Amino acid sequence: MWFNQPAKKVARRSARAEKAAKSAPRPLNMLRPIARGQTIKYNLKTRTARGFTLAELKAAGINSNEARGIGVSVDHRRKNRSEESFQANVNRLKLYKSKLVLFPRKPTSKRQRKGDATREERQAVEQIDNPLVLSLPDTSRRVKPRAITKEERDRNVSGIIRKARTDGKLWGQREKRAKEKAEKLASQKAPAADE
Repeated sequence: MWFNQPAKKVARRSARAEKAAKSAPRPLNMLRPIARGQTIKYNLKTRTARGFTLAELKAAGINSNEARGIGVSVDHRRKNRSEESFQANVNRLKLYKSKLVLFPRKPTSKRQRKGDATREERQAVEQIDNPLVLSLPDTSRRVKPRAITKEERDRNVSGIIRKARTDGKLWGQREKRAKEKAEKLASQKAPAADE
């Protein structure tokens, strides 16, 4: 039995609140990229990955060393295997960069460095309570129910699938046979034309 479970829940919550107050207005967590699950079972859902690739950071115009300083997680081992996910993560970085408010390193400094926010922008900043810095996009594809058409009712789907499977199996053999037949006909017509 874990009798300390409710107390631990309260302790974790208060620790998060304390950390948020200490790092305010900085978000509690770093920005993470969008990725899909590894297998057929899970790849329909999107999740957060460990960090952005170096190529994604470069496309968004962010230096990999600077990224960690502005709250962007970096994973130099991750690879981009599809153009869609690459573009989605680059757009995510650009959106984050547009919403980012950089505080000066020395608040008392009179000089303003390049990229630092103005005093008005700094005063208007609010901390993000959500554990995710930018929420994940909704990828659920809901199809509205509709009436089945007569054409759909009359269609023999199992026959279509069977034919497609047979076509896939015999692909190449049929073309070869047709080519040989055409060559045979051409060779039979050629001697007749010579006579």
